[in-house]
Amino acid sequence: MRAEFPIHDFESAPGTSCKVMEEVEADFGMIPNLERVLASSPEALTAYATLWDLFNQCSLSDVEKQVVYQTANFENNCTYCVPWHTLLSRNAGMSEENVEALRSGRPLRDERLEALRVFTRSLIEFRGHPGDEAMDKFLAAGFEPGQSLEVILGLATKLISNFTNGIAHTPLDSQIQSLEWSKPGDSTGSESL
Repeated sequence: MRAEFPIHDFESAPGTSCKVMEEVEADFGMIPNLERVLASSPEALTAYATLWDLFNQCSLSDVEKQVVYQTANFENNCTYCVPWHTLLSRNAGMSEENVEALRSGRPLRDERLEALRVFTRSLIEFRGHPGDEAMDKFLAAGFEPGQSLEVILGLATKLISNFTNGIAHTPLDSQIQSLEWSKPGDSTGSESL
């Protein structure tokens, strides 16, 4: 039996979610379906919006933030988030080559961005224990130790969105339908974690 998650608007959402939805709409120009789904839990919506804002303030560049987000989206097979972050990566000024590499899970040619991708992927794969080699390459690429904590902040943000979309099967917004994605080699069409 598949759980049904409402796509809330201001009339159906719990009152405490409406304030956050208003803030999202003011910042983003619309309310994505993810936030409409999260509105069923005001606490989850507030946590996601807060983490999103905090990660936006960190020292990683806009392109580097998208590398973290899109790596998590790919690894967690998030068919909702990969299209959104394809658009956001382009808006951040990422090269089309890197956008497509991240959508397909391929290495990036830029050494710094690739070290960030590998470090992020290692954190996910080894559940927070990426090993010295991934950390050493991350630092050798010019990142500071504190920025590894910023990567973890980005992953915390993605945990909420990727896992929510995995259980809610969040429908794509009209803005990203042309960027639909499925994981290369995934013939199941599943929206698993």
